[in-house]
Amino acid sequence: MAKGKKMLYTQQGYQELINELNYLKGEKREQIKNDIAVARSFGDLSENSEYDEARNEQAKNEARIKELEELIENASIIDESAIDTSVVSLGSTVKVFDYSLNEEMTYSLVGSNEANPLEGKISDLSPIGAGLIDMREGEEKEIETPNGSLRIKVLEVSRTQA
Repeated sequence: MAKGKKMLYTQQGYQELINELNYLKGEKREQIKNDIAVARSFGDLSENSEYDEARNEQAKNEARIKELEELIENASIIDESAIDTSVVSLGSTVKVFDYSLNEEMTYSLVGSNEANPLEGKISDLSPIGAGLIDMREGEEKEIETPNGSLRIKVLEVSRTQA
């Protein structure tokens, strides 16, 4: 990630970063410290795989802490109360009818770091997310995706509830 580049987050997404950081700095660090102490008690460190594994886990944890601190430092939280619910934007939940699948789908548009398609959270930078931006209830559109084009109709736009 480019240093100093602001990333957009919903309030919920930002809070998840804070929660993960607090967990990694507190409980996870303690657990790793204990794992290292236990592994050290097994003797010769040069042939001690438990010790090596615990140290690797510690390095991964510290790298993630650094990454989270940078993400939090460069986070820009969208003011969800200012979201115009008549138009699709970051922080919107949108119900669409997908003509190619012949079914209704519901998506929440979130910042790219919060995206989780399995939970219906799509990035505003993804093909579908970008295609939905600025659409209004009742509008139809063809959206190009890597898997072909989709014809969708916006059925409902609302503010994402935490």
